[in-house]
Amino acid sequence: MGRRQHRGRRLGRWRRWRGRWELVADSGSRWASTKAATFSESVIREMTRLCTASGGVNLAQGFPDFPCPQELKDAAKQAIDDDVNQYAITWGAQAFREGIAAKTARTYPGWTVDPETDVCVTCGSTEAMIATLLATVDPGDEVVIFEPFYENYGPDAILSGATPRYVRLHAPDWTIDEAELRAAFSDRTRAVIVNTPHNPTGKVFSRAELELIGELCQRHDVLCLTDEIYEHIIYDAEHVPPATAPGLEDRTVTINALSKTYAVTGWRVGWAIAPAGITSSIRKVHDFLTVGAAAPLQAAGTAAMALPADYYLRTAVAYRERRDLLCEVLDQAGFAFRVPDGAYYVLTTTGALDPGRDSSAFARRLVVDPGVAAVPGTSFYADPADGAGQLRFAFPKRLETLRAAAERLERLTAPPPA
Repeated sequence: MGRRQHRGRRLGRWRRWRGRWELVADSGSRWASTKAATFSESVIREMTRLCTASGGVNLAQGFPDFPCPQELKDAAKQAIDDDVNQYAITWGAQAFREGIAAKTARTYPGWTVDPETDVCVTCGSTEAMIATLLATVDPGDEVVIFEPFYENYGPDAILSGATPRYVRLHAPDWTIDEAELRAAFSDRTRAVIVNTPHNPTGKVFSRAELELIGELCQRHDVLCLTDEIYEHIIYDAEHVPPATAPGLEDRTVTINALSKTYAVTGWRVGWAIAPAGITSSIRKVHDFLTVGAAAPLQAAGTAAMALPADYYLRTAVAYRERRDLLCEVLDQAGFAFRVPDGAYYVLTTTGALDPGRDSSAFARRLVVDPGVAAVPGTSFYADPADGAGQLRFAFPKRLETLRAAAERLERLTAPPPA
C-alpha cells in the first residue's frame, strides 16, 4: 500500500508498522468529511457559552429572556395531559397545518395556502432551510446568498452539495447593487436565499428589490428560498412576503417558525410553505431527516396561529421600545450603526473602541470586561476579514436585561492613542 491521500485530503501521517502502511490521525480530523472541514461551529452559539462561563449579559444569541404567550403553554400542557405523545403526521399535524394556512391568508390577503399540499412542518426553520436545499439543489448548482448573512446559510448550501455565491449588501443602508446581483445569476444558479427582515442588519427588502429578484429568478429559472422568521418584528418598513411579489408566486419556498414571534426558540417547531410540487420534495427529505416535529408542541403551534392581530401589534411595539433603548446605549458607548427597520439585531461598527479592527478578539474581551456578549462581524461574511470592525448585538430581552447591559457598557471606553 503506497503513501496515498484519502479522497484528496490529508487526514494524518502515514507510518510503516509490522510490514504495512497505516494512517495515524494528527487530530480528530481523521473522520471529518470534506464538507465538514469547510466550516466551523456556530460563532453565535459559542458566544453564548462564553457568556455563561463569564457571567455576562447575553446580547449575542437571539433568544428572548421573557415568557412566551400563556395560550401556547396551556395548549402544550393540555396536549401532554391528553397523551399527544406519539408521531404526528410526518409533514405536520392536520390542525397545525390548517392553522398556518388560515393565519397566512388573514395576514396577507390574496395569498392562498393549501394545508394539504403546500405546508411541511419541520424541526424549526433551521431544518426547513436545510431540508429545502437538500430537496431542490444538486452538486454543481450555485446558491446566491446575500452577505452579511445568518451563518447557517453557507454551510447549508455546502451540505447540500451546492456552491454558495455571495452578493454584498452595501452599508450603511444595506442596499443591493443591481449589476452585482445580475452578475451572480447564471445557468448554474439553482436558488437564491432571501432573509427579510434581515439578520444581522435589520434590513427589510423593498417591493422593488423583490421584483428585481423575481425577474432574475424567472430569467434563470431559479427558486427563491425566503427566511421570514422575523415577519412581525417590523418598525419603519412594510414586510412584503416574496411569495406575493410578481414572478415569485410559483417559485418561492417561505420558511418560518414559532421561535421568534412567539418567544419559544427552544421548541424547534417551524414550517415551509411552497407550491405542491416543491413541497412534495421537501416532505420526502424532511421525513428522513427528522421524521417530524414534537407532537405536543404542534398543538401549541395551533394555538399560536389563532392569536388575534393585536398580539402582533403589541409585539412590534414592545420590540421598538427595546430597539430604541439599546440603540441609545450603543450610541453613547461609541458604536456606530444604522437603526434597524426590522428583526431584533443591531449591527455596529466599533470605530475607536477597537482600533485594531479585530472583531473576534474584541468580542471575547467584551464578554469578560465589562461583561456583555455580542457576535463578531466575522461570523456574517464568507471572508471573515470583511466583518472586521463589526459587532452584532441582539435585543430580544427584558428591559431590565438591556439596562443591565447598559450599566456595563458605560465602563467601555476607547483605548488611548498609541
